[in-house]
Amino acid sequence: MRWALREQIRARLAEEQGTLYKQAATRIALCYPSPYAVGMSSLGFQTIYREIHSHRDAAAERAFLPDDVAEWRGVPLCSYETQTPLSDFACLAFSVSYELEITGLFEMLELSGIPLLRSERSERHPLVVCGGPLTFSNAVPLAPFADVVVMGEAEDLIHQLCDALTLPRQETLARLSQYPGFYLPGLSDKWPDVIKAGDDRLPARSQIITPHTELRSMFLIEPERGCSRGCTYCVMRRTTNGGMRTVPPERVLELIPADARRVGLVGAAVTDHPRIVELVRALVDDGREVGISSLRADRLCARPELVSLLAESGARTLTTAADGASERLRAALDRKTTAAQLLRTAELARAAGFARLKLYLMVGLPGEEDRDLDELAQLAGEISRIIPLSFGVAQFVAKRNTPMDGSPFTPVEEAERRIAYLRMLLRGRAEIRPTSPRWASVEYMLAQGGEDAGLAALDAWRAGGSFASWKRAFRERGVKSFGARRVQDGRLRLPHLAHWPTL
Repeated sequence: MRWALREQIRARLAEEQGTLYKQAATRIALCYPSPYAVGMSSLGFQTIYREIHSHRDAAAERAFLPDDVAEWRGVPLCSYETQTPLSDFACLAFSVSYELEITGLFEMLELSGIPLLRSERSERHPLVVCGGPLTFSNAVPLAPFADVVVMGEAEDLIHQLCDALTLPRQETLARLSQYPGFYLPGLSDKWPDVIKAGDDRLPARSQIITPHTELRSMFLIEPERGCSRGCTYCVMRRTTNGGMRTVPPERVLELIPADARRVGLVGAAVTDHPRIVELVRALVDDGREVGISSLRADRLCARPELVSLLAESGARTLTTAADGASERLRAALDRKTTAAQLLRTAELARAAGFARLKLYLMVGLPGEEDRDLDELAQLAGEISRIIPLSFGVAQFVAKRNTPMDGSPFTPVEEAERRIAYLRMLLRGRAEIRPTSPRWASVEYMLAQGGEDAGLAALDAWRAGGSFASWKRAFRERGVKSFGARRVQDGRLRLPHLAHWPTL
């Protein structure tokens, strides 16, 4: 069995382009607590992988949550590059993207034979470092499990970590506790501000191309970082991230490999880049397929050529966001998207030859009523007469470091009723693909919770990870959201938001 599992890793390595190998005194296992296909689609994860290798005497080897965890029971989880057991590394650096990946962290530590709780580990165990996009909002639930939490953009911080790892364990921790951007549970007296990497580190980009990802064989690169908008639900809003930093198209094009036929432009507000049409036109003229991570309806209406270029590059579905179900809700969110713009986007998509328009939608927003869903159904009827339509529907989850922090979560039963009501309204007009309100409620408790929420997550995971076990764990731990709790020691100061990519 051990041979077969490692052979799966070697088969994936054989199909990668750009894998890095290096002999170095400091070896870091760069861990992603979701499967390979997800982790290798992360621009931040790939960027930090390259940054570690650029350090004068450090190397990174990747590790992922197995596709089938049960297959690895009794087999030490190992790295990809050299199939070294994770327990043999001096440091495990986890990139945690969102709240529910905390259980992936638990699985990987257990498969490696490493105690999950920081308090149960000794100097003979690897240093466990946690960072990632989760630090944009609320990393506090990670504190019981991490020796170090890296807050914010890690392109510079990772080099400080590599330097510190050459020291004995206690000296490593003492040094990191003095640096901005590092939180040492049990040593630091407050959460630090999130660090922003220097502009010279931009743009983040792929290091490895592989067919085994969510974005098959696509080279990812960011033409911009941050956002200039003020959507009240978003951790990437302008007032907390210092605005948007753009990369000139010439620099982006210079960094894209000549053999990269599929290119993904990644960022919080890519279509807000003032020269985005110029950049996409250059890529399409070069015969490349182009994907964009964040299409805004108002920008598509203002730049219709962009829609045509995306269709010309081979895209079949045009995806943007409605977010709120009605004009009233979108205005409350400070979301600069109107029904008229969504209708115009549908017309542009049909004219360009797209087969479908997909809209992302949040339900369960504060103040949402059935009349808002009725309004959405009317709009969907108009759009569906123009082009086939589908909705990706997610439950609203309030995040820390946003103006909507502390907003209540719509109860699961009511959320399920609204989704059923929406499904009934949209029958014959649009497809609807909702996420689970139950797991959104778990995400909410972690997004708004403290260290006790992290410990409840451990309890729930140990009890089998069912929704019932999560409910029981939160109840037994007495977990309440930050909106309903008081910070006991008076020291907790949540950080300001910075930018992606992170560790």
